[in-house]
Amino acid sequence: MKESSKGLAFRIEGLDCAEEVATLKRELGPMLGEERLSFDILNAKMTVLPGENADSSEQIISAVKRTGMSAEPWVDAGQAEEFAQDAGTRRTVMTIASGAFLGAGFTTHAWIAGGVAAALGSEGLGLVHGVPLPARALYALGILAGSWLLLPKAWFAARSLRPDMNLLMTVAVAGAIGIGEWFEAGTVAFLFSLALLLESWSIGRARKAIGALMALSPTTAHLKLEDGSLRETPAAGVSVGSVFVVRPGEKIPLDGLVVAGESAVNQAPITGESMPVAKAPGASVFAGTINGDGALEVRSTKAAADTTLAHIVKLVEEAQSKRSPSEQWVDSFARIYTPAVMILALLVLLVPPLAFGAAWTPWLYRSLVLLVIGCPCALVISTPVTIVAALAASAKQGVLVKGGSFMEVPARLKAFALDKTGTVTKGEPAVVEVVALDGHTERELLETAAAMEAHSDHPLAKAIVAYAREKGVAAAGGEAFQIIQGKGATATVRGARYWLGSHRYLEERKQETVEVHERLEALTASGRTVVIIGDNRHACGFIALADTVRPEAKEALAALRREGVEHIAMLTGDNKGTAERIAADLGIDEVYAELLPQDKVAVIEKLVARYGAVAMAGDGVNDAPAMAASTLAIAMGAAGSDAAIETADVALMSDDLSKLPWLIRHSRRTLSVIRQNIALSLATKVVFVVLTFLGHASLWSAIAADMGVSLIVIFNALRLLS
Repeated sequence: MKESSKGLAFRIEGLDCAEEVATLKRELGPMLGEERLSFDILNAKMTVLPGENADSSEQIISAVKRTGMSAEPWVDAGQAEEFAQDAGTRRTVMTIASGAFLGAGFTTHAWIAGGVAAALGSEGLGLVHGVPLPARALYALGILAGSWLLLPKAWFAARSLRPDMNLLMTVAVAGAIGIGEWFEAGTVAFLFSLALLLESWSIGRARKAIGALMALSPTTAHLKLEDGSLRETPAAGVSVGSVFVVRPGEKIPLDGLVVAGESAVNQAPITGESMPVAKAPGASVFAGTINGDGALEVRSTKAAADTTLAHIVKLVEEAQSKRSPSEQWVDSFARIYTPAVMILALLVLLVPPLAFGAAWTPWLYRSLVLLVIGCPCALVISTPVTIVAALAASAKQGVLVKGGSFMEVPARLKAFALDKTGTVTKGEPAVVEVVALDGHTERELLETAAAMEAHSDHPLAKAIVAYAREKGVAAAGGEAFQIIQGKGATATVRGARYWLGSHRYLEERKQETVEVHERLEALTASGRTVVIIGDNRHACGFIALADTVRPEAKEALAALRREGVEHIAMLTGDNKGTAERIAADLGIDEVYAELLPQDKVAVIEKLVARYGAVAMAGDGVNDAPAMAASTLAIAMGAAGSDAAIETADVALMSDDLSKLPWLIRHSRRTLSVIRQNIALSLATKVVFVVLTFLGHASLWSAIAADMGVSLIVIFNALRLLS
């Protein structure tokens, strides 16, 4: 039994769709509190969250048994696949047995009755009489096999006076037997069993799509020991802080930081990035990503159960319990619809014979047909299968949507608010301009600056050293390096004494000219940070750095507009000049600069009041309150803070802004599939209701139509996985 601060977990045999979830909530809700129940349909798992009093697992198991399902303590995630295979095998065997006995019964019936037409009945629409005893026995075995798994659930629905599709089918089968229509009864039982098997298969497809994510991570790691040797160790046994080696071409087993080696890593399985990402000492790597041509030594930063990959899988599984508006509507509709169908069927049975003196048998048959076509199976499964497929497809793209309730929101967004640093920009300074003065060259300036900054861990220093390396400039040898606290540094380079520092330090040294002052002021006003290099005589030149805009940002924002987003705003705590420059470059509509966290919340509330549905994308702790106030909170997952990611409804695992317009398109496609499925399910029922009243529908054709629609909506939903 998994009993912890997270409560009690059980695996539930018979938990296949939202119908069973509703049943379990009705039975366990009064005893435990419905808000404490959490369901994972993909893994047939139910969790009872902690409450004020200790819960008895025996009482819970007993309560589940009353619903016609069974429960047993949850052991581990590996149990889910084994359990699903066992349940799938049982369902498959019973369905095949039902079909086999039905076929044998019909063959026997046709042989004894003198032909297929006689076995099918008048006009092929049922109403067969005098079924031979051997055929009845075979039909009965087929009915029993097809109904075996739904009978306990139907009995619970009858006892609790809450009709569901299991009860509808059971009544229809029993009624058909009662009027001697054994072939019809057997066909209904077999086709309904087949429909449930297909539904179970579709859930299995979605389970495999998500399970494939976890399978990306290797189970072992090459742990580096103190003597430098390597030992193959289970990834789950590698402690945080340990160093492991990833050879060329291998999958990375754990999240960590590169401590030695350089390579390009394929991060597509986690972030959806199409191109490998260069990794060097200090870079982060994710479990499940694929190393390129170079060997890497990595220091583990997370345990195997806490990696980004494990977190993604866990969140996608939990996301199913956060139901979308469409799912909630279907559930509410089904609660009214199913009893209404039973009442209508009863009226069809009673009114014509009692009010108009019609024969009982034809109208009893029509009432049974109405029960069968009224089964909400296709309608009930249409939305959850679509949502699960959409969630899995998003995860494959590196877009982690944390629930069905958030899957439909992007389709109706009218405005976007974006944090600047770390969201629109990379959040890291980069050299944007090098200016050499008084006869010095750009190369000489970079050699000198790199020699001095090589001693520092400051982000500006790292950016200058990286830029020099990128330009093929080697750092000149530096000696007698000395930090001038709060101002800069000095060192001897190529035999001469140089200094490096800020504009203020240049002014203190009284080496500033009017021309240099004006250029430095203009750069500062445009949001640049300037590092000046000088010697004892004058300023030799300066290097301007800035937080650079993400390369995909401009096209991503343009694509958002093409998707119907009316307004894009940028929120930042940075100075107004920097923010306005970036906004002008990207075509952003509105800029809010120099904001505190509470100011960002006020801006979001104003945008929500103006546009209704507003998304907020951010990466820092200071963005979390504003994200919580938005309609849809989006976190930059690769470099974002834990607070922002936990607050978010959606996380972009690659920090790729081009995923935002993709998310809107994906959300609209998901909604379109849901609407198609619901419309097809309801339209089929309307057509068959009309045919039933006209006397042109049979039991087997009704269930065949319902099964056919179920199959269509399942495959239509699974298109989202492609």
